[in-house]
Amino acid sequence: MTTFRITPAVADAFPDTLIAVVTATGLRGHEPWPATAAALHDLERQFADGAWQPADESDPRIEAWHTAYRSFGTNPRRVRPSVDALGRRFAKKGTLPRINPAVDSYNAVSVRHGLPAGAFDLDHVTGDVDIRHADGSETFTPLGEPGTVEHPKAGEIIYTDATDVLTRHWNHRDAHRTRVTEGSTHVAFVLETLHATRDGHLLRTAVGELQDLLAPHTDRIQVHHLTRERPQATV
Repeated sequence: MTTFRITPAVADAFPDTLIAVVTATGLRGHEPWPATAAALHDLERQFADGAWQPADESDPRIEAWHTAYRSFGTNPRRVRPSVDALGRRFAKKGTLPRINPAVDSYNAVSVRHGLPAGAFDLDHVTGDVDIRHADGSETFTPLGEPGTVEHPKAGEIIYTDATDVLTRHWNHRDAHRTRVTEGSTHVAFVLETLHATRDGHLLRTAVGELQDLLAPHTDRIQVHHLTRERPQATV
């Protein structure tokens, strides 16, 4: 089992944070996921018709992450929060990337609701996962770059397990080791907001939509929430 924790320093710095951890056990990524394919096509059709557009940095949901990034020394216009980068890509190309069904599912939910989302293959996570400030000694190997080793700056917020960093700049980029593939069977999906008071309802809706996309293709789903008052959950 894996425990996800928000450290006190992060919880105190961002006291209205709400993080949902959705775990899927027995995931079947090799079979067709028609509902996910339909969700992607629906978003793309709405965008093409002018009925919907992804949130940009003028939106309070994205602006909050820019402010957070600046607070720990990251320029959010050079190193963008995941949902910001995904939305910009969508707005430019008019399509979402197709990676694999599980990743496509959380990308669709993320961009629809303007909330960062990511995932970890729990079979490749070692020990527990902490959301904390880096001390500068950690190592990170970016997704798609297995030969690269980076060192987060001291003070940068990271997800990290007992081996090394799982995400840099809170949610900018995932690690190669814990990437989700079609063969991943035990996955933790993470959805985040810094303003639960304002946007908690959006996160709960997004979680529900993600569960609906995952349910036909997994044996079991569990949902846990991390807050300042309840900073850890074992999945």
